[in-house]
Amino acid sequence: MTKICRFAPSPTGFLHVGNIRAAIINFLYAKKTGGKFLLRLDDTDVERVRDEYRDMILTDMAWLGLKYDLLFKESDRLDKYEAAKNRLIASGRLYECFETAEDLNFQRKSQVASGISPIYNRAALNLNEEQKQALRAQGLKPHYRFLLENKTTSWDDKIKGKITYEGLHFSDPVLVRDNGVPTYTFCSVVDDIEYNITDIIRGEDHITNTAIQLQIFEALGAKAPDFSHLALVKASEGKISKREGGFDVKSLRAEGYEPMAIVNLLAQIGTSDSLKIHQNFDELASSFSFEKFSKSAMNYDISELTNMNQKMLQAIDFAGAKTRLKEIGINEEISEKFWNGLKLNINFLPEIKEWIEICNHQFRFENKETDQDFLREAAELLPSDTSDANCWNIWLEKIKEKSARKGKELFMPIRLALTGKEHGPELKLLVNLIGREEILARLGN
Repeated sequence: MTKICRFAPSPTGFLHVGNIRAAIINFLYAKKTGGKFLLRLDDTDVERVRDEYRDMILTDMAWLGLKYDLLFKESDRLDKYEAAKNRLIASGRLYECFETAEDLNFQRKSQVASGISPIYNRAALNLNEEQKQALRAQGLKPHYRFLLENKTTSWDDKIKGKITYEGLHFSDPVLVRDNGVPTYTFCSVVDDIEYNITDIIRGEDHITNTAIQLQIFEALGAKAPDFSHLALVKASEGKISKREGGFDVKSLRAEGYEPMAIVNLLAQIGTSDSLKIHQNFDELASSFSFEKFSKSAMNYDISELTNMNQKMLQAIDFAGAKTRLKEIGINEEISEKFWNGLKLNINFLPEIKEWIEICNHQFRFENKETDQDFLREAAELLPSDTSDANCWNIWLEKIKEKSARKGKELFMPIRLALTGKEHGPELKLLVNLIGREEILARLGN
């Protein structure tokens, strides 16, 4: 049987590292098994859904290389949910309720005060048709709850193992709001049935949803997919939220992170694998296994991502670098020697632009007065062929013969004169990249 899985974000905020990790895991599982990967936009929450979030989900997915076999929106499928709703009403599993938010809040507070679990009391089941009509006449619109069976619900989770819930611990969930809009809990099941989803891979915050949805699958006469619940990703300073920002894919892209660096980190954290650099999805998918995933939450550390990003850049060859530079709007030609030397000194690809300016264009640093005589002396000793790979060593030996300066006191004034920076690529590389006349001009400034 062809494996079919899906990623189902809600366009109510930007994708953050927690939910994009679920997308990556679904994508890798589909690739590993030769299956299909679907993208579903859960966009029935009209009050919170925004076009900018919907568009950014598609942008983020494309940027990360997460290609889907099919895209569909729940907002285009309301007739399907209406048909499923009527089926459940006819079978007695969906019933009308008229309590307001205030009524339900009062009920919960009363139950808590009495030491009773705050579970919906099913009072609406006792309403007759005459009472319902009277409530409608008052302007109240019904919402619909799913009648849970008081039985044990269990499944073999591919990550968590055997999970069991008792139905008496849940309130009957609302499947259709009083404005007629179906909830995620309901739409998700209807979609998963119609699109033959075989595997649902999502965060462990959905485990209780799964217990409820298994009964909905059964009530609609469908076999439930296999479930895998990923341990949550947490930030050291607290919970990751797509509404609070700071961890969203859009921001990471703007900060200059490589897409495969993000994919590599999020695919491997929380597994028994040590972090490795994989150049593509095929490499990652080949080693995919649910058995590697931890049952415990793991921390998302931005410094790990930065380190991964630096390693990704170091692994990019010259041809790949030219392509990536054009993708981020840097069109100036660079040499292979320039790239191979500079990539060891950057954390983010856009940083290369500054070094292009330093090496390829006129630059002047205001040399300290106490260093100017030393720098003029050094200029007189500069070899005639600065493109020679051994130029810096030859130059350095000549300077040491003429000057009493040593260590930092010797090389730092030269580094500052040539780059204006205390840190960066080795001087032996820089003297090869900056033209001889420009070096002399910078030393003499």
